[in-house]
Amino acid sequence: MTQTVLHIDTSARHNGSYSRDLTRAVVDRLAPDTVVTRDLTNTIPLITETWIGASFTDPQERTPEQHEALAISDELVAEVQAADTLVIGVAMYNFSIPAALKAWIDQVARAGVTFRYTESGPVGLLEGKRAILVIASGGVPVGSDYDFATDYMRHVLGFIGITDVDVVAAAQLNSNADEVMQSANAAVAKLAA
Repeated sequence: MTQTVLHIDTSARHNGSYSRDLTRAVVDRLAPDTVVTRDLTNTIPLITETWIGASFTDPQERTPEQHEALAISDELVAEVQAADTLVIGVAMYNFSIPAALKAWIDQVARAGVTFRYTESGPVGLLEGKRAILVIASGGVPVGSDYDFATDYMRHVLGFIGITDVDVVAAAQLNSNADEVMQSANAAVAKLAA
C-alpha cells in the first residue's frame, strides 16, 4: 500500500531546531512512498475579508479576485486531502503554537471543503487520516496546564476529521536537552509505520 506523508515544519529556527530534527526522524521512520514538505515559515498569508467572502461564495460564482484570494488555501487543502499521514512539528512559543501554524490552520479549515455544518454540529471531511504531532518546548511540559498547543492541535485536527493523532513530546528542552531528545527519539522508534 502506498503512503503519502505531508511533512510540516513550523519552527522559526532552521539550524538546531529540535522539532525539525524530530519531524525528519518521524518521516524517515514511516518511510513513505511520497513526501510533500511544507515549511510554514515561508509565509502563509493571513485570511482577509476578501478571503472570507470568497470562501463563502459558490465556487461557480467567484470573481477572479476571489479565486486568487483562495489560491494558496486551495493548494494547502489539496496537500492535506492527498496525504495519508500528516507529520507536524509544533515548536511551542509562549505556551501555544507558532503564528505561522495558526495561519495554516485558518487556510485549511474551510466550511464545505474540510468540514461541514449539520443540524447536530460541524463534521470533519478529512476522515481516515493520521496525524503525528511533534511538540517541542523549552520549558513547558507537554500536557500540562500551561500547554495550550497540544490540546488545541488535537481539537483542530478533529474538527476537520483527523482523529487518529499521536504525540511525540520533546518538552522542557532548556533544562535537559540530551535526555529529552533521547526519550523523544525512543518514542519515534516505537511509531508504527
